[in-house]
Amino acid sequence: MSVASSRLARGTAVLAGAALLAGLGVTTPASAAPGTTPKPTVTAAPDRRDTTTEHRNACAVRTLITTTFADPDSTSSQQLAAEFVSPSAVAHGAGTTAGPEGLLAQFSADRTRVPGAQAVIKRVAADGDLVAVHWQITPDPRDERRGDAAVDLFRLEHGRIVERWSLEQPVPTGTPASGNTNTMFSDLYRPARPTAAPSERQEERDRVLAVSAYDTLFRDHDASILDRAFDPAYLQHNPVAPNGTAALKQLFGSGAQFPAQQSVISLSDGDIVWTFSQAVGAKPGDPLLAADLFRVDDGLIREHWDVVPTD
Repeated sequence: MSVASSRLARGTAVLAGAALLAGLGVTTPASAAPGTTPKPTVTAAPDRRDTTTEHRNACAVRTLITTTFADPDSTSSQQLAAEFVSPSAVAHGAGTTAGPEGLLAQFSADRTRVPGAQAVIKRVAADGDLVAVHWQITPDPRDERRGDAAVDLFRLEHGRIVERWSLEQPVPTGTPASGNTNTMFSDLYRPARPTAAPSERQEERDRVLAVSAYDTLFRDHDASILDRAFDPAYLQHNPVAPNGTAALKQLFGSGAQFPAQQSVISLSDGDIVWTFSQAVGAKPGDPLLAADLFRVDDGLIREHWDVVPTD
């Protein structure tokens, strides 16, 4: 998509002010030390070959969200949460608390914040012991420009959630600063020719490509990766960043300084790679800064979604 220079300037100004661009969330993190190559604390989900367990885990998480969100205080919701969530399940994220009660309390808070809210699941990925969900909290499932965007990540053991991370941000209203007509959820990329579902080996190659590209750009601040790993016309669902790589090149070439961050958890399912980032130097228990989803096809990143909490 071509973007007029005035719109690009406005978008860049918004980026600088909001500190958001393709998953760049800034909360005064430390920069990478000169001459060092920081490494993620977590790279990928284990036991990726057990597709039966992955499918079962994904179904459990989908059922949990769609069934309990509508009425978190009901007896049936409490029973289902107790079945699928360990009493000692660790919770990460602003305002979250442990155990099944913590998950239901989060859903109750979501419904208070967004009156009449429904849970509309857009994407689910299962990889090893991890399940990730990209979903909308909205009073109108037909309108992707209302409510909140959310990504939740769950780690399961023996069919029960033992750890979870939650990231949410309001869906911007009005004309996006990006100038895109894309929503934060729409699914737009179509390959030039029909392709088969990727194998586990291809999923892993895609994961390595996307995580490496993310870290090279946002940890090492090396914009040359945009020419190697991204489709020049890639589709962008961040409400601030325009489609394509031109705006990113301009931003990184402007001399703007961004604190370094890196992917610390990643998973790959189908043609989408999910990464979860922290500031370089962050402790493992520190909050995640952003969740980013990258669609990879034929060795290039073709489409991107993200959720960047504002608190």
